[in-house]
Amino acid sequence: ILRNVVHFTAQYFWTIGIVMLPLASVFALEFTMPIWVAFFAWMFLKEQLTGPRILATIGGFIGVLVIVRPGFGMVDPAAGLVLIAAAGYGLSLICVKRLTQHCSPGAIVVWMILIQLPLGFLAALTDWREVHFTDIPWMLVAGIGALAAHYCQAQALKRLAASVVMPIDFLRVPLAAIVGYYAYSEAIDLWVFLGGGIILLSNY
Repeated sequence: ILRNVVHFTAQYFWTIGIVMLPLASVFALEFTMPIWVAFFAWMFLKEQLTGPRILATIGGFIGVLVIVRPGFGMVDPAAGLVLIAAAGYGLSLICVKRLTQHCSPGAIVVWMILIQLPLGFLAALTDWREVHFTDIPWMLVAGIGALAAHYCQAQALKRLAASVVMPIDFLRVPLAAIVGYYAYSEAIDLWVFLGGGIILLSNY
């Protein structure tokens, strides 16, 4: 219950940030999450903050900043909500790490659905929109993708220290740029390659 309430609240704040801030600022602030994970893992799981883990986390965050190059949007008051969301995601992952000690990754995902579905339904009632038939395939793709991601993440956290797993999450930014290029014909500039290289080097 704790894991899912924290995770759901973080998602809600993150969504508000998406509405109120430039995407570049949201991504840059969201990717403070591995830093929060390293801190919470040290505080609650007694994981060691070794030099390589700290360098991987800081280097990955620098790589994200190189790619998204956020502007003044980061000083907007709404940026505080995104930072709270990033901290919430970090705390949620620590809860998942703790749960993997006595729960399977599949059970963690199933309980996530059972607890967050009614929370999401109550939140949706405040701003209900009609669902069109053409929306359903995309909703299924999003749902399957999200469930697969959560399952794989739980499997990784079961096998490795949280502060080792999370810097790899920075790879989402250059991977998203590649998907944007092929799926939406979005341009990939030199900054994407440079930032992606920094992220890869940091993880290595």
